[in-house]
Parts: sequence; structure tokens; C-alpha cells
Amino acid sequence: MPMVVYALYLASFVVGFTSIIGVVIAYVYRGKGTDWLDEHYRYQIRTFWIGLLYATIASLLVLVAIGIPLLIALAVWLIVRCVKGFRGLQEKRAPDNVDTWLF
Repeated sequence: MPMVVYALYLASFVVGFTSIIGVVIAYVYRGKGTDWLDEHYRYQIRTFWIGLLYATIASLLVLVAIGIPLLIALAVWLIVRCVKGFRGLQEKRAPDNVDTWLF
């Protein structure tokens, strides 16, 4: 299921609401797997909430013209976090730096 959540996060670039479905899945499955899978769910939940915070700030700053580069940076940030998560899943280990706000 963690791979589905990462895919839903990436699909949110095309269909905006899929990240909400992804975070709900992460909350439902959290605590029901091995330790390294639970770390992925924690990473995904943090990715959603931190991304929502960044998106809100960047959207407000669009009015001052610096929001557009921030939204682009947010897209790169989300892609990097999802790729790190996919890589960790393939190696059957928890993602690196789960508690970080960056990558």
C-alpha cells in the first residue's frame, strides 16, 4: 500500500484530490505493518501536511509574484520525496530522514 500512496501523491499533479486519498490510506494502514513500512506511512503523512503548508504559503505569495517559483519548488520537493520513498520500498527499508522538512 505505501507504493499506492506515493503514486497517488504523484497523480495529484494531474488530478488534484488524489493526495487526500493517499493520506487517508496512510493513516488507515499506519501501525499495521512492519517497522520500516510504518516509517513510510509516517513519511507520507508528514509529506502531505508539510506540502499542504508549503502550498498554502506559496499560493498566498502568488499575489506578490514570488509564489509561482515557490509552487515549482514545491512540485520538485514532492517528486523528490516520492522518489526517495519508492527507492526505500524497493530496498525494503525505511526512507532516510523521516523527520526532515526538506528531502
